[in-house]
Amino acid sequence: MPFIFPDFIFAKNSDLLVSASNSNIIGKPFIQLVKVDSTNNYAMAQIHNGLAQHGSTWFALSQTSGKGQRGKQWNAAQGLNILQTVVLDASAFSLSNPFVLTMMVANACYDFFSGHAGDETSIKWPNDIYWRDRKAGGILIENIIRGAKWSWALVGTGININQTAFIDLPNPVSLKQITGKNYDSVEMGMELCTHLQKQFEFYTANGAHAVHKIYNRHLYLCGKTTTLKKDNIVFSCIIEGVSLNGDLLVKDCAWSHFSFGEVEWIREK
Repeated sequence: MPFIFPDFIFAKNSDLLVSASNSNIIGKPFIQLVKVDSTNNYAMAQIHNGLAQHGSTWFALSQTSGKGQRGKQWNAAQGLNILQTVVLDASAFSLSNPFVLTMMVANACYDFFSGHAGDETSIKWPNDIYWRDRKAGGILIENIIRGAKWSWALVGTGININQTAFIDLPNPVSLKQITGKNYDSVEMGMELCTHLQKQFEFYTANGAHAVHKIYNRHLYLCGKTTTLKKDNIVFSCIIEGVSLNGDLLVKDCAWSHFSFGEVEWIREK
């Protein structure tokens, strides 16, 4: 039976015939799709058909059923944003602490976006990309487990690049709204792949604690007072950071930490 970790969906399947390899660079091959239901779904099918390798990337101009966190849908205008999935060999990561992969990907997305939008970029726990108090992007990672081996990770990213009109989203922002510039969304997707490659190499060279340190350095509202809601209780607390296993660490309230899905953020009016 599948089990769920923050933005991780683990599916056990013993019939997958693809063997993972670290010999490939992330973003090669980089394959463009005109329209697809979900790049994660498409990438999963390619793995099942033996047509994926470490670094394979599928970029969509349009998604009809894009996936967001916790079963939500990710909506984006056609051809204006980054909508892509990267396949990673996950054997370098440990199932005992899967949040390290989330942190690594979030750090890469931060480096990419802040390189254009500046130092008001941050990572909102667990894996959203924020600029000031507005959401610029999100991450969804789905995984394939064979027995006790973490074989594959499908890293889906949706990042707002050129879109300026959004429907039914509370606080979105795009790179164009921040900078006033137009961007080639495909080139931006390729650029994001280079940041993922750098962060993958950084992790393999330096380990989980180094990735964790960088993640907390860029954490949204770290060291500041914010308002959260647990069940029906709304309260203030100070964000201290995120633990290595992905818990949100807080102080000056009745709790010291929260797991993913246990609390929600309350936006200030």
